[in-house]
Amino acid sequence: MRIVRFLAAAAAAMGMCAPPATAQKSGGTLQVYISANPSSMSILEEVSFTTVMAAGPVFNGLVVFDPAKPIGSLDTVIPELAKSWAWDASGTKLTFQLNQGVTWHDGKPFTAKDVKCTLDWVAGKVPGYFRKNPRKIWLTNLKEVTVDGDFQATLHLERPQPSVLALLASGFGVIYPCHIEAKDQRLKPIGTGPFKFVEFRSNELVRLVKNPNYWKKGLPYLDGVDYTIVGNRSTRVLGLIAGKFELTTTGDITVPIMKDIASQAPQIVCTLGPTNVSVNVLINDKRAPLDNVKLRKAISLAVDREGMLSITSHGAAAVSGVMMPPPEGIWGMPPDVISKLSGYGGTMEERQAEARKLMEEAGYSATNKLPIKISTRDLASYKDPAVIMVDQLNKVHFNAELEVIESSVWFGRAARQDYAVALNLTGSSVDDPDATLVESYACGSEYNYSKYCNPQIDQMLKEQSAERDVEKRKKIVWEIERILAEDNVRPMLYHGRTAQCRQPYVKGHVRADNSIYSHWRHEQVWLDK
Repeated sequence: MRIVRFLAAAAAAMGMCAPPATAQKSGGTLQVYISANPSSMSILEEVSFTTVMAAGPVFNGLVVFDPAKPIGSLDTVIPELAKSWAWDASGTKLTFQLNQGVTWHDGKPFTAKDVKCTLDWVAGKVPGYFRKNPRKIWLTNLKEVTVDGDFQATLHLERPQPSVLALLASGFGVIYPCHIEAKDQRLKPIGTGPFKFVEFRSNELVRLVKNPNYWKKGLPYLDGVDYTIVGNRSTRVLGLIAGKFELTTTGDITVPIMKDIASQAPQIVCTLGPTNVSVNVLINDKRAPLDNVKLRKAISLAVDREGMLSITSHGAAAVSGVMMPPPEGIWGMPPDVISKLSGYGGTMEERQAEARKLMEEAGYSATNKLPIKISTRDLASYKDPAVIMVDQLNKVHFNAELEVIESSVWFGRAARQDYAVALNLTGSSVDDPDATLVESYACGSEYNYSKYCNPQIDQMLKEQSAERDVEKRKKIVWEIERILAEDNVRPMLYHGRTAQCRQPYVKGHVRADNSIYSHWRHEQVWLDK
């Protein structure tokens, strides 16, 4: 039985390496589903992939990861609003030459001032401009942005930071217009992208239409993109099989579901791969009794990582640290290094025995269990491992029960640290420590949901960020991972592998293998029907 069709490299490249002019067909509206209601349409203020999916086609960035290549890295960054860029010899000045003739959807011209406005807003140089600013932590190294005329902008950094281009190429690296207020971007976004925003009906749909004045001539091919918001995964999958939906999200189709799709609708093309989404546990160490490191370590030891990924992904996922594991991951640790981290070594029976011992040292036992709520988001990808985790904790003197949080308020709850223990999924927009590690562990990061703050780790994060030698940088990153595993405030369980599925006539879309936030511009997508 056919389970999945892996796309050949030649097919993957068709989105950017132009086939004969008659190959692409213009017209049609792409039907995509979104698995949860976007909190808003403002990409720069949100963290969920639902906003990036729905609003991504409205915008451009200075640069972007090549949508024809599944792995986004510094080697696959290509021009977008910037036609070229150059570093100075010190690695602290990055100058962009911008494309001319680009207009915003309201007809106003795009200039270097828009680049400066956007980066100043994100860097927090205009206090209070954004309601939320989760990527402010990306630009703490930015001193200023200067403009030289309408079509040149230079970023001035305090220290070298090679990752800046990759951060700007991510799905979160879009440019906003100076003349539009942040509050308006939340409901009716205006960009320079291939599609224009039409409407957002909460818990129903997001509708985009072709930008007839798009500055990339001949693009996009589609007349529009409709996103239907469907909270129930069974309903989403049935809609795909029935032909109502033509493209799925990246992280929604598990291996078991992929098998079901293959048996019921073998014409549907599903591509299995990594996601750069980790399954992890948030532990509130600011609240007793989990301020006791022994209890936090007991939680990490009690979770059967291998058993959990066997159930949820039929073994396709990988036990990991924070960074995405190899071979697709650039910075992740191989299994022999992972096994030496705190909470990972030995057999499951040995780890659970150690967990029970730690619990008993803290005063808990089979007759005096520690009651605890395991909070999680109301999405199947969260709930499935959370249910397993509850069962596993109850084997080591916990009395755990599941608390399911409505999806649209989940991130607010997490940001307020309104939980004792939470089963969480963390997607990284870039496979780079300056995104993954800095967002989740730097002191003061809005995305640091465990409120972890370790001055030693903060210093090491700065050191790795400035290091231009990849192997030296990787050594620092692995030492950071070791310390984080010892502290046990956000134990890592595994990195997922899921499928993205499409109808066979959807052409030009290449699944992003190291970020669920990439490849949503859809300007190269066309329908062969």
